[in-house]
Amino acid sequence: MSDTTKPISIALMIVLALIWGSSFILIKQGLKVFSADQVGAMRVSSAFLFLLPFAFFKLKGLKNHHYPILLFSGMLGIFVPAFLFAFAQTHMNSSVAGIMNTLTPMFTMVIGVLFFSQRFRTIAIVGIVLGFGGAILLILSREEGQITGINYYALLIVLACLCYGMNLNYIKFKIADLSALTITSMSVVLIGPFALTYLLGFTDFTTRVQTAPGGWEAFGFIVLLGMMGTAIATILFNRLVKISTPLFASSVTYIIPIVAVMWGILDNERLVAGHFIGMVAIVGGVYLANRKRK
Repeated sequence: MSDTTKPISIALMIVLALIWGSSFILIKQGLKVFSADQVGAMRVSSAFLFLLPFAFFKLKGLKNHHYPILLFSGMLGIFVPAFLFAFAQTHMNSSVAGIMNTLTPMFTMVIGVLFFSQRFRTIAIVGIVLGFGGAILLILSREEGQITGINYYALLIVLACLCYGMNLNYIKFKIADLSALTITSMSVVLIGPFALTYLLGFTDFTTRVQTAPGGWEAFGFIVLLGMMGTAIATILFNRLVKISTPLFASSVTYIIPIVAVMWGILDNERLVAGHFIGMVAIVGGVYLANRKRK
């Protein structure tokens, strides 16, 4: 990352943290009316419809080999995580989900080392161990302040962060010849029909949105999530990956938990000591893993 792109990278990181930090509370509001699979499908579908006009202008620059690559990237970085987060938040607070999202840089680093010949130092290993230790504490912590059995729904977020980490490296090293807008718009357009077909053809979405109390309001929250948290934010994020490094880009998760926790507190969610200790451990681990040699 050069000195000329650093201010832009930092600005993009802050904007992304504000958008994505608000995503978890929007998912929570949507789940008050819709099922988890409907929330995931709505999120992808709304992003698809929003980005469809942009995709038409990007078709000329694509070659045949780009389509399966972009489809894979869309599934890995957008489609699958959208459903995983929705299902996870049926059994956990939005603020805790936002905290656990900070695992993304850990997986970004590990996958970069294992599959993309990236290097990391001993201190980074310490950071990775510390971060995953914090994640384990979050998985075990309950609102009553007790450390009990595993919350298996939290493991869905771990899987989603693994998908994000894989996709980050994939974009950086496998789709370097395409712009951020092209990657985002075409990825979403390729996966969008699957989500929209499922939503309209295999769920009672239309009935719920018209008859359930607060149906249209919940629908508006998820549309906002799809447009801002999936479409626009993914464009900005892919741009950030292009002008910086995968690890720096994934470090946007430093700020995401702060925004998510603030929204959770405003919505009367209760965090206990285990949650805060876990968050500090994860963020500290990300810092150690991302710290440059002097």
